[in-house]
Amino acid sequence: MSNSKSVVAVVDDDQRVLDSLQDLLESAGHTVRAFSSAHTLLNSNALPEIDCLITDIGMPGMDGFELKRLMSERRPGLPVILITGRHEIPEPPLAKHNRFFRKPFDGQALLAAIGDALTGKPR
Repeated sequence: MSNSKSVVAVVDDDQRVLDSLQDLLESAGHTVRAFSSAHTLLNSNALPEIDCLITDIGMPGMDGFELKRLMSERRPGLPVILITGRHEIPEPPLAKHNRFFRKPFDGQALLAAIGDALTGKPR
């Protein structure tokens, strides 16, 4: 198994967002695991291989904040980047760490945040 490609999981209930993020991340050399809901990710066998998680905040069933909380229990230290199309959600403390993006976001800024998250991974 090669460590050259990092595995980024993307969770969003909007298929267009999943497709565009998958294209963006793969073009930057990442391996992508796309999921249409938090439950789909949590019930998959992908959890051990994920290096970074990008999740939408506003999703039916389980929102991104709850998914982030659960992932911090199951995979402590896993970097999580939150995205949202809802402007009524106040920016969480993560915003100052470059881990919060409002749609539409700048793809290069997101790739830079992923790079920072992957290299600054707390262990």
